[in-house]
Amino acid sequence: MKWHKLTFKTFITLQRGFDLPVTEMKDGEVPVLGSTGVIGYHNKAKVNPPGVVTGRSGTIGVIQYTDKPYWPHNTSLWVKDFKLNHPKFVYYKMHTLKLDRFNGGASVPTLNRNNLDNLKVQIPDTLAQEKIADILSAYDDLIDTNRRRIQLLEESARLLFREWFVFFRFPRLRQGFGGQAGHQKACPVESRNSTGVKIEDGLPEGWASQPIATISDCVGGGTPSTSMPAYWVDGDITWVTPTDVTRNKHFILLDSEKKITEAGLQNSSAKLVPAHTVLMTSRASVGFFAIANREVCTNQGFISIVPHDAVFSLFLLFQLSERVEEIRAMGSGSTYPEVSRGKFRDFKVIIPPKKLVSDFDEQASFCFKQISNLKQQNQKLAQARDLLLPRLMSGAIDPVRYDKLSNGVEV
Repeated sequence: MKWHKLTFKTFITLQRGFDLPVTEMKDGEVPVLGSTGVIGYHNKAKVNPPGVVTGRSGTIGVIQYTDKPYWPHNTSLWVKDFKLNHPKFVYYKMHTLKLDRFNGGASVPTLNRNNLDNLKVQIPDTLAQEKIADILSAYDDLIDTNRRRIQLLEESARLLFREWFVFFRFPRLRQGFGGQAGHQKACPVESRNSTGVKIEDGLPEGWASQPIATISDCVGGGTPSTSMPAYWVDGDITWVTPTDVTRNKHFILLDSEKKITEAGLQNSSAKLVPAHTVLMTSRASVGFFAIANREVCTNQGFISIVPHDAVFSLFLLFQLSERVEEIRAMGSGSTYPEVSRGKFRDFKVIIPPKKLVSDFDEQASFCFKQISNLKQQNQKLAQARDLLLPRLMSGAIDPVRYDKLSNGVEV
C-alpha cells in the first residue's frame, strides 16, 4: 500500500456555507448543517451528497457527513471538491487533523480555510481509502442502528405514558382508576371518558394533584473550588453539568465529562443522589432531563428529583418532560432564567394510584434497560472505532489485510 504526502489544498477544497437566517427557513426536509450539526430544515438544498461539513464559526473541529441533499450554513465549511478522494475517507481523515488548533478568532472561535492550505496530509491510494472507509463505517453503521433502536424504545415508553396518563386509556384497577391532567383540556366536574373512566374535577377517580415535594425530595448541586486540585485530580465521582445533559440526546445518562474527588464532594454544596434520580436543568437551559444509571452529583444548574418511592422515577421523568413549558414559565432572573427549588417544590404533579404507576414502571423499565445496554454497546463501538482510526490513517494497520482478517480469511 502506497501513501502520498500532499498539502491540504491539493487534498480537498473547502467552501464557506451559505447565509440562511432562521426567519427565512421554509418548512421542508433538507437539513441545514451548522458548525455542530443540524440547526434546522429548509425546502431547498444548496449541495448534493455526499457531503462533508465542519465548523467555520462558533464551534470548530466537529466533522459531519451526510448522504442527503443539504444546505451548509454560513457558520460551516463544506467540501466543494473531493479531488477524486473517497468522500467517506475524507470525513474520517478530517477527524485526525485536529482543526480546532487553527482557531483564528479572538473571541468567537473561527476557522479560516486559507490557513489550512499548506497543512501536510498523508493519504493512501483510492482502493485503500475505500477499505478504510468501509472498516470505520461498519462501526458507525452499528452505532446508528443502535441509536434508532434507542429512539424507538424511548418513544415506546413515552407513548405508553401518554396512552395511560394523558388520554386515560389505561388498564382498570380493582381500586380506583388513573389518568393525567393539569396540562389537559378541562373536564366537566363529573363525567366519564370514552373508556368509562369516571372523571371528577378534571382527574380520574382516585387521583390527586399535589406539589411534587409531596412524593419526592428536590436536591440542589454545587461546584467544588476549581483552584483546589485535590477536589478534581484523579476524581472518580460522577459530577454532571448541564452540557452533559443537553448533549446526551436521550434520557439515560451513562457518564459525565468531569469527575470530582471525595474531598471535592465534602467541601462543596454538591450532593450525591441515588441511581434513577431525575436530573432536571434549572438554570439558563431550563427543562432538559436525564436519568442516571448510577449514584451522581451535579453542579448548581440542576434540581435533582429523588422520589420517595423508586417506582415513581420514570413516571415523573415523563410527566415533567411533557410539561416543559410550564416549568420554564416558572423561571425568573435578569441575566438568565432560573427555576428555584423553593418554587419548584410547589409545582403540582398528578399522582395516580401506586399500582398503576408500578405497572407503568415495570414496562418502561424494560425499555430503559434495553436502552442502557444499547448505549453501553455504542460506547464500546465508538472506543474501538477511535482506536482504529489513527492506526488506519497512519498506515500502522493495513486496511486490506485487516478487512480479510475481519472476514475470517487467513492471510
